[in-house]
Amino acid sequence: MSGSNANPFNAPRSASAPTTVLSAQPVLLPAPSGRGEDLQVRVSAPATGSDLPVVVFSHGFGWSMNGYAPLADHWAAQGFVVIQPTHLDSRTLGIPHEDPRTPRIWRIRVEDLKQVLDGLDVLEAAVPGLGGRVDHGRIAVAGHSWGAQTASTLLGARVLDADGVPGEDMSDPRVTAGVLLALTGLGDSLTPFAAENLPFLRPSFDTMTTPALIVAGDEDDSALSTRGPDWFTDPYTHSPAGKSLLTLFGAEHSLGGIPGYEVAETTDESPARVALIQRLTTAFLRSALSPGDTGWRTAATALENDPDAPGSLQSK
Repeated sequence: MSGSNANPFNAPRSASAPTTVLSAQPVLLPAPSGRGEDLQVRVSAPATGSDLPVVVFSHGFGWSMNGYAPLADHWAAQGFVVIQPTHLDSRTLGIPHEDPRTPRIWRIRVEDLKQVLDGLDVLEAAVPGLGGRVDHGRIAVAGHSWGAQTASTLLGARVLDADGVPGEDMSDPRVTAGVLLALTGLGDSLTPFAAENLPFLRPSFDTMTTPALIVAGDEDDSALSTRGPDWFTDPYTHSPAGKSLLTLFGAEHSLGGIPGYEVAETTDESPARVALIQRLTTAFLRSALSPGDTGWRTAATALENDPDAPGSLQSK
């Protein structure tokens, strides 16, 4: 592969000079006991550069490693290695609801992300020319909807049992930042269906200490909660310091279209909203994974000073 040894992570980006991105999929990681299916993974990375940080992305219900191109492609072009596993709930696998693994899929999802971290060497070797260019010491997790819930557990969130006692600590010290998009809130306002069928939607954010950017839509009115859109701000309100909350005006659950271009489930399509998410998540990840980077502060100030901003930002 040709190209310079310059590190694109801190290099300026220009819309007129797009970065070449290489991608490999499916890369298979052997199934651990109880999973039953090898873990299929997509790895995307810029064609040049070294010391590249990692973002492991967990998809929403039914999606796969091939979804969320507006985020995955953008982050890879901005100098990140983006790793997207396909979880067992993916429509591409066709596992029926009555499958005995179904009640455990929320836990298997968490194990999928940890397996990705364990298999970084294998995944790095799967993309031609990527070997030796990945910084294993700078890792973030991200996710949308159920994927955000999955990612949040690696940041320190825990699931309460029926008596309200926090369950197992599944955090991972290898992960030092997170981006949580449309992450569901506390379990005290679940609808009867959600309470009966989705017991993992009883989180505690008290121990979610890892720095994170939480993104919520102010018109994301979920059928799983009786609370309304403010339910999605709970992860910010009830977590320790080191968090930022980006609230997007007029955004519903797809946040303007992050699952994919022109997908049917996007009820609030907005290229401007997606572009804002791209800019702010990139700035947050860069600054969170590279101490001394001032891009996040600059992006936050620009949003605050924009009279026509499509969202608002607060931090603690």
